[in-house]
Amino acid sequence: MNFNKELKSIKNYLAGKPIELVVREYGIEPKDVIKLASNENPYGSSPKVVEAVRKICDKMYLYPDDSMYELKDGLSKRFEVGEENLIIGAGSDQILEFIVRAKANDKNGVLMAKTTFAMYEIYAKGVGTNIYKTKSDTHNLEEFLDIYKNSGNISIIFLCLPNNPLGECLSKKDVYEFIEQIDSNTLVVIDGAYQEFSSYKDEKTKIEPKDLIDKFPNAIYLGTFSKAYGLGGMRVGYGISNSEIIQNLMKMRPPFNITTLSLKAAIEALKDSEFVTNGIKKNFEEMKRYEEFADSLSIKYIQSYTNFITFLLKNDKNSSEISNSLLKKGIIIRDLNSYGLNAVRITIGKERDNSRFFEEFEKIYNAG
Repeated sequence: MNFNKELKSIKNYLAGKPIELVVREYGIEPKDVIKLASNENPYGSSPKVVEAVRKICDKMYLYPDDSMYELKDGLSKRFEVGEENLIIGAGSDQILEFIVRAKANDKNGVLMAKTTFAMYEIYAKGVGTNIYKTKSDTHNLEEFLDIYKNSGNISIIFLCLPNNPLGECLSKKDVYEFIEQIDSNTLVVIDGAYQEFSSYKDEKTKIEPKDLIDKFPNAIYLGTFSKAYGLGGMRVGYGISNSEIIQNLMKMRPPFNITTLSLKAAIEALKDSEFVTNGIKKNFEEMKRYEEFADSLSIKYIQSYTNFITFLLKNDKNSSEISNSLLKKGIIIRDLNSYGLNAVRITIGKERDNSRFFEEFEKIYNAG
């Protein structure tokens, strides 16, 4: 059977191994498996969300409110934007797909950091557009600008702030100065999946969607309920931009693109800011332990503004071997070998799980 030629160059996105697979492959009890690979919220969802969803489980046979009025109303008030400035997606990556399909084609290109969220490239390859990457793994805006000016045909620029899978983040000041030099027909995507974390750690990294789109009509801000809000399994994301951009992206949106339960969960999660703040606070308390642990083993790491940390390993230590050895112990982390890096990414878990990781990682690291 023949398929579109663009698919030949696309590699499947590799998600973190699920607990169920580790249980099956290694015969480990589910209670003994620690998942520190997918940047999920270790504190789960707000109890208020769980209760609200439980109450409507008998409504699963009904389609959700496709206007998503209540969720849009909550986001509108939270970010002080109009409902015409909002689009809801099945995760923010669905909105990324809308963006690429709406703007990119074989006559232009997209620009991104060398090491960043893999779906930017996957969606771009799917439409046959040209892909430009910086030489630096992290976001180097001088390199971005140089490529942009010399290529002459960039339709979309992706800025992942903070960056997944590495964890670094740019200041708002630097980002704004960069966008000021970009043509109004080039769409600048601010992927803010981890913005709740970075803005808590350093106010200088905080990008307010209203301020962004008021200053730059060619920008769109993406957010998600998967990380700080603990709704990874519900798949709800949102985009905020000027009404013209939103109207065009809405043409790509299928009807009922999130579920009845997902919609209810996001509506309630948005109300419980105390739960979100407490989780972020605990995240950075535990992050400090990871930094001290890495220092004790003389392991370099990237200063992280997220809910994960990236360890850059020495040449005599193999990221894949270490990751696989931990897997056999029931500890799932993310090997970054697929990004061409001898590095591992670890989601910041709860205190007990982090302590177990430190113990097992040190044994394997020193033995290797």
